[in-house]
Amino acid sequence: MSPLGATAALALLATAAPILAQTPPTDPTGLAKAADIQAQVATMAREMKPGQNFAWRPLLRDGATTAALEYWTAPGKPAVHPTDAEYTTVIEGAGTLVSGGRMIDPVTTKSGMIEGSRIEGGTTRDLKPGDVILIPAGIPHWFGITGGKLVLLGMKLARPAK
Repeated sequence: MSPLGATAALALLATAAPILAQTPPTDPTGLAKAADIQAQVATMAREMKPGQNFAWRPLLRDGATTAALEYWTAPGKPAVHPTDAEYTTVIEGAGTLVSGGRMIDPVTTKSGMIEGSRIEGGTTRDLKPGDVILIPAGIPHWFGITGGKLVLLGMKLARPAK
């Protein structure tokens, strides 16, 4: 190696050494194993109070994004999330999904949520464990319970800015 080449190599190593010595960033990936999910669902079932029809529990978080469990023992009100899509997987139980159509008696109940008394003209689908649902932002939807419970794992997905 020529003296100039050796000098350049030493300069490169001197520049790279502090970078190479840094601790690599930790992997921010969240993981909930099947056993973790089952344990959370069992805990939610035990913690349900008499007359309580719904429980929500975060499972994984990344900033504003949360993957959460929803435990239903009776149906709630039809809902619309104007700016968020809803991505959901049925974990346990059975139910129905009514989506689309027109929300009747819409009322904004909290930021990002409009609830109504019913949906007219929606499509009804049966739900069972393993089913995956993607409800676009702005679409009315309602989950019915056809067994003793309906447990969902889902998250809201913000509509990209235009």
